[in-house]
Amino acid sequence: MLTLRDCLDYCSLTEEEIGLLAEHHDLPAEAAGLIACSLTQSDEGIVVLTNWLLEIAERALAQGDATKAQRAHQACKRLLADHPLHTPANAGS
Repeated sequence: MLTLRDCLDYCSLTEEEIGLLAEHHDLPAEAAGLIACSLTQSDEGIVVLTNWLLEIAERALAQGDATKAQRAHQACKRLLADHPLHTPANAGS
């Protein structure tokens, strides 16, 4: 069984970022880590994670929490840098 640390290492998100996802979905951090780890297995999953992080940022801005919004945006950037989407233009690369 994967530990939270294993999931963090694999999905390239930090414990704090997994905490953002856990809070967003009202889940324990361990469950959010496993979900994130699983979603990084496909382009579709990366899109889901990206959308969740953008939702977190939008909600944080709406609530006046610019720091949280910035953390969510940074997590999104790092996620896409570590797990680039395979578009037809770069498929097979």
